[in-house]
Amino acid sequence: MAAGVSIDHVTFGYGATPVLDDVALEIAEGEFFAFLGPSGSGKTTLLRLIAGFGRPNKGRILIGGRDVTRLPPWERNLGMVFQSYALWPHMTVAKNVAFGLERRNVSRAERARRVEEALALVGLSNYAGRRPAQLSGGQQQRVALARTLVIEPEVLLLDEPLSNLDAKLRTDMRAEIRALQRKLKLTAIYVTHDQEEANAIADRLAVLEGGRIQQVGTPLALYDNPSNRFVATFLGTANLIEGEIGSDRSFKGADGFTLAGIDGDPGKACLSVRPQAIMLAAALSGADTTVTMREFLGGIVRYRVRAAGQDMTVDVPHRRGEPAFSVGAPVVMTVDPRQVAVLR
Repeated sequence: MAAGVSIDHVTFGYGATPVLDDVALEIAEGEFFAFLGPSGSGKTTLLRLIAGFGRPNKGRILIGGRDVTRLPPWERNLGMVFQSYALWPHMTVAKNVAFGLERRNVSRAERARRVEEALALVGLSNYAGRRPAQLSGGQQQRVALARTLVIEPEVLLLDEPLSNLDAKLRTDMRAEIRALQRKLKLTAIYVTHDQEEANAIADRLAVLEGGRIQQVGTPLALYDNPSNRFVATFLGTANLIEGEIGSDRSFKGADGFTLAGIDGDPGKACLSVRPQAIMLAAALSGADTTVTMREFLGGIVRYRVRAAGQDMTVDVPHRRGEPAFSVGAPVVMTVDPRQVAVLR
């Protein structure tokens, strides 16, 4: 059975060095939740506290309504998949998967049945007799996942489990993990610094910075409506423009950038404009808006444009046969005000 997780105003630090500062969070039963943030934000520390590899200085951690704050890891009925896979090199795949069951004194017949089922779940039924060195990185990750699932945990914890894989395999494996979580109806908590990975896999996510939760919500809600400058820039690329909204709903930037039809209260504000919310068109020579950089990124062409004293990043979909703007070219830049987020 899946269980919800409650993080009740948790504070943690090493001596005088704070790592987590009054973190409060509710993760629903059966939810796929992600902790997202840069290195040093506290996301892995928070996951380890949930797992039992440390105790908060203040606050509580509850799993399924049960206070587990002072319980050791083996009494929490959690499964954890590590970044390094942590497989025993001298053991076969089947022995690696069975290890947790042996420690729980599960009978030999029951172990064999559950190991077989777990390997079938991750598509490794024909690899039971191999050793980790005989497997690819993706296969080793599947073994680590099977070893965790076989103990039938209430909550599945994943600490950057795909960071050692190449880009194509990462995409495939995250889809497999998501499909398994849905099939088994597990509560899953996933730690990553990769915003694309978090957006693709999570029902909801928490963005952490400096040991504090900056915002919680669905990936789409956070991307479209960031609560502050950090969230706006960490969840993808954003052009941040400081200025003021007037009573006529027009925005005037500090460097002369203007935009009408802003949906925001009058006063000082910062606009967050995503690169794909900006359109470019060719202009006559002598225009004061020019292309200063161009990068071809496959599906898009990314430009850096200088407009009214403001440097803007603009993403234009690539279509075969359509010419790109050259560096130095004059352009007309149009921003859709409906696609702009107002930050205070």
